[in-house]
Amino acid sequence: MKKILIVVIAVSLFGCKNPENESNRLKVVTTTTMITDLVKNIGGNLIDVEGLMGAGVDPHLYKASEGDVSKLYQANIIIYNGLHLEGKLVEVFEKMESQEKIQVPLAEALDKSNLIGSEYFASSFDPHVWFDISYFKQFAERVAEVLAENDPTNAEFYIKNKETYLQKLEALETEVKATIETLPKEKRILVTAHDAFNYFGKAYDFEVVGLQGLSTATEAGVQDVQRLSQFIIEKDVKAIFIESSVPRRTIEALQAAVLSKGHEVKIGGSLYSDALGDPDTVEGTYLGMFRYNVNTIVNELK
Repeated sequence: MKKILIVVIAVSLFGCKNPENESNRLKVVTTTTMITDLVKNIGGNLIDVEGLMGAGVDPHLYKASEGDVSKLYQANIIIYNGLHLEGKLVEVFEKMESQEKIQVPLAEALDKSNLIGSEYFASSFDPHVWFDISYFKQFAERVAEVLAENDPTNAEFYIKNKETYLQKLEALETEVKATIETLPKEKRILVTAHDAFNYFGKAYDFEVVGLQGLSTATEAGVQDVQRLSQFIIEKDVKAIFIESSVPRRTIEALQAAVLSKGHEVKIGGSLYSDALGDPDTVEGTYLGMFRYNVNTIVNELK
């Protein structure tokens, strides 16, 4: 952290050029891959977007490098999830406030009365809100608003892109609800590596159980494995799921515990939770990730 502070101080003292003087294009830095994808969809080719996190990166554990701090300083706007999802970046964001950067923590603008509480995060809320498409629609509205405010010349372009993207989100929501309806309610039990899918469960009528808790910074213990293995047996769960941003050993240990008790449960595949898939793949977009997750869950639990 000392290195990070040194970089911030050095940049302030020696005065990097104001990014607005170098180009009229907005320079936007984002954190998670979901938010990066969203901002690119709305900003299109009229803004420069740089995402700090790549495919498979866990935002709970992500630490800013000196290069990240430089990117943040050079940005006009910083857009991130908030609700303490990017826990180890909070101190860096606070330092950026002294640089008068426009910071947009998208999830913190949501109605808190509808959010899921959590003692694992300093915000007191579960931050995995993007797994309810209705919340991601609100993210899209906010991103378009921020871009339009800071680049009024191109405001119409951003609003048009937002409307197009909202239509895609509407179509996605209709599609995934129809897919989920093919799975009997008694089979809608989703067991994953950590509790990233609670908003998904609330929105689409699944019972969700995570082995590792809401934050991957916590470790699953032997008692957690034994407790959940018994739950799987009692509920006759057919499949459990690993996550792309969480080591698979936790779910493999759970599968072994179930097997040791004379029962079988298969690993139904890998879900995308805290990060999208590889760039230039269908799962590398929010729309593709969500569709892939739902199809995988439903097919494996049938």
